[in-house]
Amino acid sequence: MDVFKQLPQFESNKFILRALKSNDADDLLKVYSDEKAVPFFNGDNCHGDDFHYTTLERMAEAVKFWLWSYEQGYFVRWAVVDKSTDTAIGTIELFHRDDESETYKNGGLLRLDIHSDYENKNDIFEIISAIKDSVYDLFWCDKIITKVNPFATERRSAIEKLGFKLADTPLIGNEGEQFTDYYILNK
Repeated sequence: MDVFKQLPQFESNKFILRALKSNDADDLLKVYSDEKAVPFFNGDNCHGDDFHYTTLERMAEAVKFWLWSYEQGYFVRWAVVDKSTDTAIGTIELFHRDDESETYKNGGLLRLDIHSDYENKNDIFEIISAIKDSVYDLFWCDKIITKVNPFATERRSAIEKLGFKLADTPLIGNEGEQFTDYYILNK
């Protein structure tokens, strides 16, 4: 399956991971304006974007860019929807990342941005569990890579429970920057 031609949907007990829509901007503004959530977002290699959006116009621009990026085959962003409220409570981004280092070569990089109310071990575990087994085939990779800042204890607990291990080398950015705190789950 080519994820850039047909986008699958994933479901767990509590969440649906579905194609992002432009009208998700309203719900997502609550996520990306949440000052408690923003520090958990991964802006590495994103040209300085911290993903802190405080206006609907800026949020709509971001969603438009994410949809355009999908059309170009750069990355996929799913909306993470809480089934009990039918609202988007975040996004999950994935793309194939090749790297010269053996540590990150042939990886699928995963970014999870969720509202602070969901930044807990159980919700994070459930969201990533819903998609993790499909990542390898969808993104032609043999490992999943995700960043977890040292202060993100709930997130770290969730991904360690999933089997992720802290990488012992930094991820090198497009401009040669060194990014740390990446965890890897091998196929």
